[in-house]
Amino acid sequence: MSVPEPERLADVFATIARELDSAADPETTRLVITRRAVEQVPGCDHAGVSLVRRNGTVTTVAATDEVADRIHVIQNELGEGPCLSAITDHAVYQIDDLRRDERWPRFAARVGEEFPVASMLSFRLFTSEDTTGALDLYATRPNAFDAHSRAIGTILAAHAAIAMASARSREHGENLEAALENSRRIGIAIGILMRGENLSQNRAFEFLVDVSQRLNRKLRDVAGVIVEAGGIPGDLAGRP
Repeated sequence: MSVPEPERLADVFATIARELDSAADPETTRLVITRRAVEQVPGCDHAGVSLVRRNGTVTTVAATDEVADRIHVIQNELGEGPCLSAITDHAVYQIDDLRRDERWPRFAARVGEEFPVASMLSFRLFTSEDTTGALDLYATRPNAFDAHSRAIGTILAAHAAIAMASARSREHGENLEAALENSRRIGIAIGILMRGENLSQNRAFEFLVDVSQRLNRKLRDVAGVIVEAGGIPGDLAGRP
């Protein structure tokens, strides 16, 4: 007998809450958020998280792939887009068809030329005290996100905002550039595993997390070993 949708979602978000709470470092927290977004939000093909720096600028700190990362870069280059508007306007922005949306014309033109992305959802990540950043979801087909997608995304964004705030406090005093380099290293390691072990992106990430927990080593350190070796070395015993 199939599980009713409300019960399934309750179980899913209970699992996500525990996964975020047990994340060993900020990089893991942010990557869990983007991975879960693609898994759980209907219509979502790519996801990214942007962080508001203390000087007010916005930086991409996690992305499921190059598409999400580059679209964040385009928004920052142009100074316009749904991610930036979600942060500054304290709102949720939805694009049903990028070709017909007129709110961010330069952004829409650039993305339309460079990527097969047609729909977007941008959520402000905030707590009662602060705006942490934004969660951006992308889809390759028009009208990919419906009311159900928006509702699931809203719940995920609330979980993400609390986890991001906690992770940010743990990150206090750490050089942000070093944190961003760690995120990039994890992304490269995922790519190496995908190519070398013929894994999906989700399975490659899960393997990194499994090794991190099993060996009690930070995710970024495990990723660094894989990047240096160009694959899975012997001291990371076990195969995905």
